[in-house]
Amino acid sequence: MTILIIAAFLDYLIGDPWGWPHPVQFMGWGISHLSKFSGRLCKNSLTQRIAGIVLGVVLIIGSGIFGYFIIQSARWLHPLLGITLESILLASCFAGRSLRTAAITVLQPLTAKHLEEARNILSNYVGRDTQNLSEAEVLRAVLETVTENATDGVMAPLFYAIVGVFVPGVGPVPLALAYKASSTLDSMVGYREAPYTYLGWFSARLEDYLTWLPCRLTVMTLAILSGKPMHVWRICRRDAVTDPSPNSGWSECAYAAILGVQMGGTNWYRGVAKQKPLLGDAIYPITPTSIYDALQLTRYSFLLWLVVAIAIFLILLNR
Repeated sequence: MTILIIAAFLDYLIGDPWGWPHPVQFMGWGISHLSKFSGRLCKNSLTQRIAGIVLGVVLIIGSGIFGYFIIQSARWLHPLLGITLESILLASCFAGRSLRTAAITVLQPLTAKHLEEARNILSNYVGRDTQNLSEAEVLRAVLETVTENATDGVMAPLFYAIVGVFVPGVGPVPLALAYKASSTLDSMVGYREAPYTYLGWFSARLEDYLTWLPCRLTVMTLAILSGKPMHVWRICRRDAVTDPSPNSGWSECAYAAILGVQMGGTNWYRGVAKQKPLLGDAIYPITPTSIYDALQLTRYSFLLWLVVAIAIFLILLNR
C-alpha cells in the first residue's frame, strides 16, 4: 500500500517527465514489430485472428511478468532500490498529470485566441481531423479526450493496482502494467479498419472487458461526488447505451451529465465524417472551466478510491 501512495504522489507532482523512458514506449515498440511481422506472415482472416490472440496474450501477460521480475531483481539488489523502482513504474501507469498537462497545452493558446496553434497542438492528442475545427469544437475535443481517458488512463490502472495490492505475492505493478499493455494494444491495433480488422479484434474485445468494471465504478463514483447520483445515472442510461463503445460512452456521459454539457456529434477522420452519439444535455456551452472541472472530478475520484483502498487495507491488517 505504501508503494501505491508514493506512486500517486509521484504522478501528481511529476507525471511523466519529458524525455524519460516510459513502459508504454517499450510496449508500443513490441506491438509495432510484432504486428508488422504478423501482417507479413498471416495472409487470411483466420491466421490473423490467431496472431491477434497470440499478440495480445504475449504482450499483456509478458508486461505483467516483466514488471514482477524486474521489481524482484531490484529488491534483491537493495530493498530501497526495489521500492523506488516499483513506485516509479506504478506512477507511470497513472496518466492523471499527463492528461491535465495535455489539456492545458491546448487551452492556453485557445484562450489567447490563437486558434490555429491550439488546433495543431490538439492534433497530437486526438485521432480526428483538427485543421478546420472551430473554438467550440476544439473545446469539445479536449473535454471528450479528458473524460474518455479518465477511465482507461487513470481510474482503470488504479483499479488493477489496488486489486494487485490485495493479491498475495503479486503487488500493484504487474496488474497495472498488464492493463496498460491491454490499453496500448487497443489504441494501436484495436480497429475495425484494415490492416487491423482481424489482427486487432482480440485486443479490442479484451480491453473492453477489462475496462468494463472500473468504468462502471468510476461512473458510480462520479455520480456520488456530484451530489446528484440519480440524475447522472438517468442520463447515462439514456445516452451512454447509444455509444458503440461499451465504456467510453459511459465515461464521457457521466461527466456530461454532471457538467450540464453535451458531447458527441460530427467528427472528421481523414476527410470522412463520422457521427458520434450525443451524450448529455446542452444546458451550458463547453468552456475551459468545464474541462478544468472535469479534471478536478477525476482527481477527486482517484483520491477517493485511494482512501477507500487504504481504509480496507488497514482494517484487514488489524483483524
